Amino acid sequence: MIKILRYTEYLYLAVAAISIYKIATLWSINPKDTYIFIFFAVVSIAMFAFRRRYRKRFEQRKKDNQQ
Repeated sequence: MIKILRYTEYLYLAVAAISIYKIATLWSINPKDTYIFIFFAVVSIAMFAFRRRYRKRFEQRKKDNQQ
């Protein structure tokens, strides 16, 4: 289960990277269209941080219970 959590962390980073790319390419054409991608980028980075912190806490709790 922990491996799945690691992969989802990087999936959020991939979504953020794609969103940032779309922001960079669309900003000069029509800035109004980029607001949704800004939202996706911010939420994806926040979810990456949240998931990473949650996984590390889960691993630490599992490690403490084994000792």
